[in-house]
Amino acid sequence: MKQQITRTDTSVSHYTVLLSATRKGARLARLLGTERIRSWGLPHETAALIIAELAANAALHGRVPGRNFRLTLTVTGSTLRIEVRDPRVERLPTVRPAPEPDAPRECGHGLLLVEELADRWGVVPELIGKTVWAEIGT
Repeated sequence: MKQQITRTDTSVSHYTVLLSATRKGARLARLLGTERIRSWGLPHETAALIIAELAANAALHGRVPGRNFRLTLTVTGSTLRIEVRDPRVERLPTVRPAPEPDAPRECGHGLLLVEELADRWGVVPELIGKTVWAEIGT
């Protein structure tokens, strides 16, 4: 069940942080992102799951040795936009089909979660790297 909160303030809230492309960096992205969203007075549960998945993907699949990934959160009106940019453009994320109920659980199905939780999401390939974004209503 999605919780709706109406913002009376129409300003844009913005937050960006650069993190190491490691498991610790992905965990820190979730913690910092969740705390920032909380400080804005917005529901954070759904956003925390999306941040965790996108950051984990950046650290695991988008990792280039010696390069970081960037988490950006922007609230405009009633929309929270979550962006994770990593330096690897040749590995674009794709949604894998859900596993059969009795099939062994393997990694690689996290974007199904993002697809289910986000109102919309996508990928923007760039000259060096890519940005994976998701938007949810606040």
